[in-house]
Amino acid sequence: MRGNAHAGFGERPAETDRWQHWHRAAGRLNHPGAQLRITDADGMRLTCFATNTPGRPIAELELRHRLRARAEDRIRAARATGLRNLPLHDTAQNQVWLEIVQIALDLLAWMPMLALTGRARPWEPRHLRFRLFSVAGQLVTTGRRRLLRLARHWPSEITGALERLALLPNPG
Repeated sequence: MRGNAHAGFGERPAETDRWQHWHRAAGRLNHPGAQLRITDADGMRLTCFATNTPGRPIAELELRHRLRARAEDRIRAARATGLRNLPLHDTAQNQVWLEIVQIALDLLAWMPMLALTGRARPWEPRHLRFRLFSVAGQLVTTGRRRLLRLARHWPSEITGALERLALLPNPG
């Protein structure tokens, strides 16, 4: 947890006639440390969930809930990358398409961890496509090496990410 974040858990059994005694509702009040949403009250964010999982501590259930949200973010990224529809007619061709999308998703998952910093790290695939992957450059071969030359006015997120990727060891 961040140094300036404050969090608290609350739990109580559900009190409606339709819910059985093993249903629980849990809430978490924390200081987001991020951009505020319209639903945040006084700079504090309240998140709630209901569960019927018995015998587990509420902190463990809340962690499971947040990890599920991260998985849903990956699914949204997969749809934005090419899983929204299968563009080809043959099953074998679509299987190749799915392999390509899977490689792209692996790159989208690893690149922010290895190369991007600051405000560029949480960018969604659409934002990456417009800001990073559509950069105009010139591929130059000199001295048996290939170099990518970019204009000097490109933002530091792009040039810094490419420099950090170039410093990684060659896996093969």
